[in-house]
Amino acid sequence: MGISGNIGRRLAPKAAGAAPKVTTTFVREALKRAIEGVGPLPGAAAAAEAQLKEQHGDAEKAVHEIIENHVRWSGLQGFATNLGGLVTLAVTVPTNVTGLTLLQCRMVAAVAHLRGYDLDDPRVRNAILLGILGEETIAALLKKHEIPGTPMAVATAPVHDDRIDRVIATQVASAMIARVAGKRIAVTAGKRVPLVGGAIGAGTDAYSTWKLGRYVQRELLPRPKKA
Repeated sequence: MGISGNIGRRLAPKAAGAAPKVTTTFVREALKRAIEGVGPLPGAAAAAEAQLKEQHGDAEKAVHEIIENHVRWSGLQGFATNLGGLVTLAVTVPTNVTGLTLLQCRMVAAVAHLRGYDLDDPRVRNAILLGILGEETIAALLKKHEIPGTPMAVATAPVHDDRIDRVIATQVASAMIARVAGKRIAVTAGKRVPLVGGAIGAGTDAYSTWKLGRYVQRELLPRPKKA
């Protein structure tokens, strides 16, 4: 995760104080809205189907476009929520966490839909949340036995174990807070130069979304179609 990620983990409790709504309930609600849609933003399956139609039924091209679109949108919201410095921390941290979590959940859910996963399945929903943790975080948590498996393993588990729901949501809440808190260091360092904070925020959020997209593209293998 690099220096900013390590700093972010140490600052996560402080960021949580600034963003008290970033809880397991928040994470589950963000996932729900990403899947079902919110305001002018269509749900993940609808977005996936629209992209599939645009790509003339080529699911892999649709996956690629879904990822690229969400990378751009993540960059835009990262720019808009990172123009200020520490003075605006209490406002921008919750906003940035909300926007980034929603977009990344939606991206992973859309990829999952295109790969043949049922977004109403609680196992798949847990896999989507795991997906936004990213490959490095997942590997570290697996090593410490803090999560039950990779996104693919969770999505295809024989049965759903509701005991892991809170475990996964807690890890996601912590990771998202740390991710945004770590970015704050670089943003604050550049706040004296006009637009630098926004540019750093845009680049960081876009890059993290791109990495997540490439990871879930490899991780969530296509499911066989039911006869």
